[in-house]
Amino acid sequence: MNLGFDSPLVLLLLPLVLLPVIFAIQRAQGYPSLVAVETDTLSRVIDVGLHLSGVVALAALIAALAGIHLSGQTVERVGEGSHIVLLLDRSSSMDDTFAGRPPGAGEASKSAAARHLLRDFVEKRPHDRFGVAAFSTLPMYVLPITSQRDAVLGAIDAITRPGLAYTNVGLGLSLALSMHEADPTAASRAIVLVSDGAAVIDRRVQEKLRAQIAKRPVNLYWLYLRTEGAPGIFDPPGEDVPDTPQALPERHLNIFFQSLKVPYRAFEAENPKAVADAIAEIDKLERNPIRYQERIPEVDLSKIAYGIAGAALLLLTLAKLAEVQLDGGGHRGERASSSVTAAQRAAALSREKEAA
Repeated sequence: MNLGFDSPLVLLLLPLVLLPVIFAIQRAQGYPSLVAVETDTLSRVIDVGLHLSGVVALAALIAALAGIHLSGQTVERVGEGSHIVLLLDRSSSMDDTFAGRPPGAGEASKSAAARHLLRDFVEKRPHDRFGVAAFSTLPMYVLPITSQRDAVLGAIDAITRPGLAYTNVGLGLSLALSMHEADPTAASRAIVLVSDGAAVIDRRVQEKLRAQIAKRPVNLYWLYLRTEGAPGIFDPPGEDVPDTPQALPERHLNIFFQSLKVPYRAFEAENPKAVADAIAEIDKLERNPIRYQERIPEVDLSKIAYGIAGAALLLLTLAKLAEVQLDGGGHRGERASSSVTAAQRAAALSREKEAA
């Protein structure tokens, strides 16, 4: 436990907790003699308990006023997972359905289907750390690699916003790799590319990507959201189609990824169910032991301290209300005794007069 105080100078009042020990908790009563009375263990226990209640009440009040809390800290945990960068296509074609048209009633766009399934993917992996990047004409840095689930889910939700025009996957992949380079921790690393198309990657960008991957190897997954009628990434070219990156960019992007000499899997999905199956397969593949840092936020204990003080003060109040005042009874006894003595004196005087 890492206790801390917002106002530690208030702790200078702590010597006041000795006041209930020095002074009596209950009103003092006078008795003729206690010599013949046996020792009452219960009474002694109650007396000690009331003194301790007074000490606890003062100590808890002082701690609450000082702002007692558990300081935030970082702890290392061991789990199963990876550091994953989600690289999301934000081109305008992602706003269409898998049939290649704007979504109608009861239909979902490719970005909406990916959003729903990626949220489930993130929520089912509590030990992973996620970063989010996007790309269209240019790459967009969205969220660094983090364990903050709410921020990651918010970044995923943003992919349903209207997209832009172009698909520059090369610069997007370079950005995702640089995010892993900026993460110094030792962990299994992966990039999940979610895209419905590709474009020609410039030779210089290709060389840059090879250098980045050589510096920081990653597991690479491409979730290709194939539009109905579009060429597949595994299909051989037709007789009338030249086998070039310009004519078949998705096929040649897949070939380029295979040449990077890193663990790589491509998934071709033509409907939301196929997307779900592909994400489930990625979930199975990325199950590696991982050490990760978890930030535990500060915990305010002042309310608990006020509650303890209130309970102790309530006990003392009930004990005070249960006191019995014996002084009045003693005075009545003394008056009665005085009355008896006066009567005896009067009777003695009367007898003396009769004898005379």
